[in-house]
Amino acid sequence: MHNEKLALYDKLIAKCDLFKRKGKTMPHTSVNGYMFSAFNKNDEIGIRFSKEVQKEYLIKYNTTYFKSYNAIMKGYILITDEMLEDEENVINLLKESYKYYMS
Repeated sequence: MHNEKLALYDKLIAKCDLFKRKGKTMPHTSVNGYMFSAFNKNDEIGIRFSKEVQKEYLIKYNTTYFKSYNAIMKGYILITDEMLEDEENVINLLKESYKYYMS
């Protein structure tokens, strides 16, 4: 499963001209020194938002906090399999997070 999910993460990022995937052992995206998306060892994707947006999206998408190495990643929401069914929405979430961390 790891390769499939990682390939999907790479595919979503490839559709965003604004940034590239980084990291060999811990795949992620970052801008201005801020990591704004990550792929953990449990084959899960997390995207980072402001506190206000994070709270809104936890409810809107019926998801939870993203964890990596058994620690809650501050500001990140877990991108569920259900959310991944709408790839365009996840791409928009990645772009939204990027733009927030660019400002």
